[in-house]
Amino acid sequence: MTSFSKQSSTRLSSVLSIFLCLFLSIHVSAQVNGPKGVISGQIITVDNEPAEGVAVKVSGPVEKQSLTTETGYYLFKNLPAGSYKVDVTVKGYKPLDTTIVLSENGKQNNISFKLVLSDAQLTEIVVTSGGRYKIDNPSSSLRLASSILETPQNIQVISKRTMADQQVFDIVDGITRNVSGASRMGHWDNQYANIRMRGSKIPAFRNGMNIEASWGPTAEDASMVENIEFVKGPAGFMLAAGEPGGFYNVVTKKPTGISHQAFSISAGSFSTYRASADFDGKLSKDGRLLYRLNLAAQQKDYHTKFNFNNRVVVAPVFKYLIDDKTSVTFEYTYQASKYLANGNYMFSKKQLADEDVANDFFYTDPSLPPGKMRDHSTYVYLDHQLNDRWKAHAQVAYFNFAMQSGSMWPTLLKENGDMKRGYNIGDEAGENRFAQFSFSGEEYTGSVRHRILGGGDFGNKKFWGDFRTGDTAVNFTGRKTFNIYKPEYGLPMDSIPVFDRSVNIRQRAGATAYATYTNYASAYVQDELGFLNNNLRVSLGIRFTYAETVGKSKYTDIKDQVWSPRAGISYSIDKQTSVYALYDQSFVPVAGLGADSLPFKPIKGNNIEFGVKKEWFGGRWVSSASVYRITRKNALTTGPTINGVTYSVQLGETETKGFELDINGEVVKGLNLILNYAYTDSKVTKESEQVTTKTVGNQTANTNRHTTNGWLSYRFSKGVLNGFGVNGGFQWLAGRFYGTSQTPNMPEYLRFDGGISYQKGKFGINMLVNNLLDNRYLLTAASLSSSPNPEAVFYSYIVEPRRNMRMTLTYKL
Repeated sequence: MTSFSKQSSTRLSSVLSIFLCLFLSIHVSAQVNGPKGVISGQIITVDNEPAEGVAVKVSGPVEKQSLTTETGYYLFKNLPAGSYKVDVTVKGYKPLDTTIVLSENGKQNNISFKLVLSDAQLTEIVVTSGGRYKIDNPSSSLRLASSILETPQNIQVISKRTMADQQVFDIVDGITRNVSGASRMGHWDNQYANIRMRGSKIPAFRNGMNIEASWGPTAEDASMVENIEFVKGPAGFMLAAGEPGGFYNVVTKKPTGISHQAFSISAGSFSTYRASADFDGKLSKDGRLLYRLNLAAQQKDYHTKFNFNNRVVVAPVFKYLIDDKTSVTFEYTYQASKYLANGNYMFSKKQLADEDVANDFFYTDPSLPPGKMRDHSTYVYLDHQLNDRWKAHAQVAYFNFAMQSGSMWPTLLKENGDMKRGYNIGDEAGENRFAQFSFSGEEYTGSVRHRILGGGDFGNKKFWGDFRTGDTAVNFTGRKTFNIYKPEYGLPMDSIPVFDRSVNIRQRAGATAYATYTNYASAYVQDELGFLNNNLRVSLGIRFTYAETVGKSKYTDIKDQVWSPRAGISYSIDKQTSVYALYDQSFVPVAGLGADSLPFKPIKGNNIEFGVKKEWFGGRWVSSASVYRITRKNALTTGPTINGVTYSVQLGETETKGFELDINGEVVKGLNLILNYAYTDSKVTKESEQVTTKTVGNQTANTNRHTTNGWLSYRFSKGVLNGFGVNGGFQWLAGRFYGTSQTPNMPEYLRFDGGISYQKGKFGINMLVNNLLDNRYLLTAASLSSSPNPEAVFYSYIVEPRRNMRMTLTYKL
């Protein structure tokens, strides 16, 4: 990492020194007041899943109560010797209890329970579940101590159960339907998610780290995903720098300590075949060494002729419990794919979604060699419980990505459909390193509670790309003209260029605009103050970031030192209702160069937001509504396509205002619901230096003014239909913009999906039909170029497949 300036280094060192001193003082306190005795354990459900949010109470010489974590664990420390009763109570289950005697030697006692169904209605400590879709607490990777209900931020969580019901195979596969205002761009959708929200493309996080790089990262396979968290607004203070519109955080599966295996086999339209396995358990008799292994293999064709994407995923995780306070976790993920084209693009001179272009139109050729992608990622986590009130966390990660392919793109298109295509090499490589540490704890000054969060975030991102142009002759040597209305395929082998890859891609990219280096280091701290019995919560935070984009000359070097403040307030009207207000700033360094070979400026944003959250019917389902205003400088948007390469450009300034409503949970027993709506008004308010035409007042590209999604799932629990389920949903998009214009320039989108399922004991089967009405839907489009050559100006767009189905069989042990 390039060295910091003397001033920035002094500032960052001072902040980190304060954190270190506080960390050591807390640790010393923990050593002096060591625990006398420990009672811990795990609560699991009847189907061997971790039971999160379950109330556990110990009573004896002292009384304490706690809620289980997301992996079902509870922990009581500093207990004096004596006899204790451990009680577990959950509405709808039989009460569980046991008695244990703690000795003077401070030995840890592990007491675990398995919930047993009951019709009894408990009147003691009651914690209810929101069914399959409602998640009460964010993952530990967001570093938040408060529940989602009490956090002054709009956070929506998509559970693995939701993804299973919707037959989601990877993060590209329709997850945005579960979050208000989220949508996909579709560009390079064989590999990358490209999700947009609140007027801009949002970065991808994994386990709390911003892993956004180039077009990537590689879209995560569903087999490795536990939950996906959509965090609205900047919120960069929590873990890593985030874009003004927010980010999504993929939480990968970790060991739970429960012996559990699951297998699934899927088949569907377009020659889709898939198998996955999930192994979870203990590798040592003492239960200290845990493991989780997820495997997946998939062959998937597309609705466009000849196109395919075959994928293999291997994701082992090992966790070692050093003692009752400390654990270390090692996680490795390997994703490999083989594919023919970089997307399902279509083209026309007439209009978007040209009806004369067949829905299975393929713009390249089956004779071309397939592309190959390899993605390796490694995480190491260290967690330490300092005392009852404080804990520390550290993690490092290494990503290594390589893609070797060729890509064909149209260069000219005539009115009669005759197309001239060019063939480029399309090699990429990336190498990213990250490190984070954080500490969090709770203290009191009088009656004021302090939930303190602080830490550091460091990153180094490198990318290399080789997109040299090959043969651009019309349809290659010896072939008749290719026509989009009457395509004929089968290029002779000797007409296809063979690219020289004898030199490493780092050297090939060195002299081009596709060799980028970005470094950053930051420190942050936040205090959530609780007043009035913690019903009123005030969050104050600040983040310092030093970032640099390393250029090849002093004109392309960018160095920034930025302070980003944050202030939020949340008030609990009652136990199930809270209102909040938030002011947040963000700063994100941007790697890469534009078509003019100049580096991108950092993205800066301000967010003001107000919202209300409410749980209904004892917490079975929850609703959240928010209004916001975001000003964003230097936002990236899709720019011109030159020789098959699509560049990004930066807008001067945009303003996005909107309203969002999300509802999810179990409405009545067995009926789970997801329903959301978003109104998004995102406009250009200041011209960019790179824009030659007037854009002020125009809508931001790739946005939808109205987005509505709904999903229902119902399973019978009694009678002859016991175990049968039905599910279905819809997606509606209106006021759609693919370029900066004043009026919508894409047709409305209304799609219906539906299916049936059956669950009996360890066995389950789920069938889903997408696009029930068999309509042709336009997913995304690109702006027309401004070339002086009229044959170089044409529409570029992607349509979704017509009616198609998937079926999955699962078996759990």
